[in-house]
Amino acid sequence: MDIVYIRELEVETVIGIYDWEREIRQRVNLDLEMGTDIRQAANTEDVENTLNYKTVSDRLIDFISQSEFLLVETMAEQIAELVKEEFSVKWLRLRLGKPGAVPAAQDVGVIIERGERW
Repeated sequence: MDIVYIRELEVETVIGIYDWEREIRQRVNLDLEMGTDIRQAANTEDVENTLNYKTVSDRLIDFISQSEFLLVETMAEQIAELVKEEFSVKWLRLRLGKPGAVPAAQDVGVIIERGERW
């Protein structure tokens, strides 16, 4: 299994359980690793034969910026489902952070892994 990854993708969105959080946009950041096979892309040098990180990033930015979740856990599950369904990813590992949520911490969030490694 090969891994295509995206690191420190930052998007502003509405997220949080408190009333004041529902009225502002906050930054979330994510790291995403997606299991794939890059051999055909490497052999043909054709971007159509790979999991295109630019296309995935653009889709995630669009999805996250338009979403309004209460919990990072819910957002993480929805992101994972989107990536698996729309990009035919069989395995992924996602770190979703909400910097600023805990003043004494640089970042807080969740890490989830979905699907089977092969």
